Amino acid sequence: MSFDTDIVIAGGGLNGSALALALASGGLRVTLVEPSSTAARSDDNFSGRGYALALSSQRLLKALGIWDSVGSDAQPILDIKITDGKVGQTPSSFVLEFDHAEIEEGPMGYMLEDRYLRRALLGALEASPNITAITGQSVQDHSSDDAGVAVTLSGGQTLRAKLLVGCDGKTSPTAKRAGIRHQGWRYGQTALVCAIAHERGHDGTAHQYFMPSGPLAILPLPGNRSSIVWTETDAAAAAIQALDDADYLEVLRPRFGDFLGEISLAGARFSYPLSLSLAERFVADRVALLGDAAHAVHPIAGQGLNAGLKDVAALAEVLVDAKRRGEDPGRSDVLHRYEQWRRFDTTTLAIATDGFNRLFSNDNPIVRLTRDVGMGIVNAMPGLRRAFIREAAGLTGTLPRLSQGRPL
Repeated sequence: MSFDTDIVIAGGGLNGSALALALASGGLRVTLVEPSSTAARSDDNFSGRGYALALSSQRLLKALGIWDSVGSDAQPILDIKITDGKVGQTPSSFVLEFDHAEIEEGPMGYMLEDRYLRRALLGALEASPNITAITGQSVQDHSSDDAGVAVTLSGGQTLRAKLLVGCDGKTSPTAKRAGIRHQGWRYGQTALVCAIAHERGHDGTAHQYFMPSGPLAILPLPGNRSSIVWTETDAAAAAIQALDDADYLEVLRPRFGDFLGEISLAGARFSYPLSLSLAERFVADRVALLGDAAHAVHPIAGQGLNAGLKDVAALAEVLVDAKRRGEDPGRSDVLHRYEQWRRFDTTTLAIATDGFNRLFSNDNPIVRLTRDVGMGIVNAMPGLRRAFIREAAGLTGTLPRLSQGRPL
């Protein structure tokens, strides 16, 4: 049986691109299919979009040879402060603080702008001899048998491969064709995302304020800039997003406070409806799902991309190790190793983020007092606090080699 490629990846976003690089580094031939004009869309202009990368994600990027080209543009996250807040009021006196100095590994994570990460991924894809990128097309159909999978592209081409990986988002066509259903619901909340410039330095500190309508995250970027992820009800978010920049800032200021001095917008504004989506299975015949195609969670803990990159590391390790043992990487028993590795972790993350959002996105005074006291108790217990810090850094559980910073 002849194959055009070993693995077809549907979707060339951040997760799909990282997976292609990981698999190629292990000697597998990869075809990346991306509907947009480039496999990892890159824009040299500052858009305001950034990612909170856990330490385990930074290690993966370093192991893939990506970090050396983006590390100088990243902002280390040295401290995280979490508290309750209300519009126009000072934050609660109960503060949960995570200091990177409490763990030996270094910063808990890094903030990295979208433009730098995408540009680095695109350059690495183009430089890899084991990767073929097909852009401007999508996967339209696939059919599997005992030997492999036939993948039909929108341009009419059919590729014969051993495995199809769906990195094609929450509404994954790959999952639908494979008969994999998703469970989940809308939160009735929308995330407003922007970047701001401010007078005072942030000292590498990330802030999370739990407001009655949803969390407000202030995440440090290089220089006197921060990324804002601001959750409101759908109706309120739509009204705020429709405002001009000056009025938008007037709504943000009483939520943000004045601890960083005067603020101004420093990029474009975005909005994203929030929902929970969890695939009932992560694998099917000759198919695997990862990232948002497998699980999409509330951004309350900033773990969406980090969970996807752990999927990347786990699936790449399973497939590359199978290849080295002479196994068929698309066989069901191989794919179930990946599912067993990642299913529990991602389900737990989905339950935790859903529960935290329900607990903190309300203004019940009894609930507020209970959670404030709870945060105070955790903050007063060094051992428990360090456990939360390691969790935020992505250092808990059975980590794949790439997430440890080790090559495949």
